Amino acid sequence: MDELQVARNLINEIDDKMAKLFEERMQAVEKVIAYKMEHGLAIFDESREKEVIDKNMQKVSNIYQEYYVKFLKEMMDISKQYQQQIMEENKNG
Repeated sequence: MDELQVARNLINEIDDKMAKLFEERMQAVEKVIAYKMEHGLAIFDESREKEVIDKNMQKVSNIYQEYYVKFLKEMMDISKQYQQQIMEENKNG
């Protein structure tokens, strides 16, 4: 197996783990949604997002931080979209 295939296999293994973690994260988001709906809270919490970014960007090497912050923001945007969808479905359902 050449180096490229070895690297791709490693990426595939990591992607498998990330898919499972993504599902776990979205299940946790469902609990956040339930809490926010019960307490009438807004979906967007700027201070929480800043806290998540500030805390987590320190967990990666400096050369990756810029990209990791983009990754975190995209992940939080997906979370907000999901929250919005679930909240709207519960209003209409």
